[in-house]
Amino acid sequence: MKNYIGIINLDENEDRIRELTRTRPLASVPMAGRYRIIDFVLSNMTNAGIENIAIFSKNKSRSLVDHLSNGRPWDLHRKRDGLRVFNFGEEDPVNDDVHTFASNMEFLKYSKQEYVVISSSYMICNIDLTEVMKFHEKNINDITIVYKTVSNADKSFIDCDVINVDSNDNIISVGENIGSAKEANINMEILLMRKDLFIEIIYECIKTGLDRKVKNCIYRNLDKLKVKAYKFDGYLSCINSLEAYYKANMDLLNVRINNELFFDNGPIYTKSKDEGPTKYTKDSNVINSIIANGCYIEGTVENCIISRRVHIHKDVHLKDCIILQNSTINAHSKLQNVITDKCTNITKGEELKGARNYPLVIERPKIM
Repeated sequence: MKNYIGIINLDENEDRIRELTRTRPLASVPMAGRYRIIDFVLSNMTNAGIENIAIFSKNKSRSLVDHLSNGRPWDLHRKRDGLRVFNFGEEDPVNDDVHTFASNMEFLKYSKQEYVVISSSYMICNIDLTEVMKFHEKNINDITIVYKTVSNADKSFIDCDVINVDSNDNIISVGENIGSAKEANINMEILLMRKDLFIEIIYECIKTGLDRKVKNCIYRNLDKLKVKAYKFDGYLSCINSLEAYYKANMDLLNVRINNELFFDNGPIYTKSKDEGPTKYTKDSNVINSIIANGCYIEGTVENCIISRRVHIHKDVHLKDCIILQNSTINAHSKLQNVITDKCTNITKGEELKGARNYPLVIERPKIM
């Protein structure tokens, strides 16, 4: 669908996952050993044929820009359109994205596409956006919002927006998930609309001063706009807390979920590192784990996600852990329910254990 601009709005609230986002935006947090969180929404857009994608980023985005490079892994290295990254200003995008969109209005006005797809990055799914586009255009909607009906809203998707839908797919109200009910219609924060309407909403927010978030302006005008809901039935997780991040990674050890997320509606792309294959010694024992390339495994790894260039020494036992890149787990160590940030060095004989619903995080050492 070449008639759409893709806008990835990194306005996620990171308060409950600060252990991994102190030096990087949530979008560039590693996922599934060799991917980053932003890879999923980027791949969804490029698989739908979108060739013009803008990422509205937060501060401290060095790791994100390094990962995106020139957009080649997503076929976005183009002379026209392609991938662009815009930095947010002084305002926290959690509270104000309107002024950032307004300050980059030239990008929207000079783009030749007629429609926009706006999405956050922290909703992890593999969705066929072409079907959403057909639904949006066929029904001549002002705005289409994608949602999923979940049965675990009392434990997951806390603080996410919840939409209330009538029998004709019209959105009649929007609330917040506080975990009081098991079933809820979770807003996946994927919105489709005409580009001129998007520009109009931005100007309306600035002119009236009533809203500093585009989505809040839409919610406030549900009675004036034709806002329809599109139901998604596939796998969905929301990385808005440390617990959610841990659970989403552990979900990928389920073969059915893994196949659906990475292959069902097109592949998920990421930046290639061209590492050598992982070496498993005769003393290694790997059970139900995802291990990226470039590793050296001598110990026991059970139900773990291991990123690139990790060295697991002899007589090490890892269970239900997430080990990020360039880490070293020295001999005779035992780790369970632990997340280690990149470049972590676990000393010899260390024993660390976190809770299943709140894993222990070993943060990245500071580089002086």
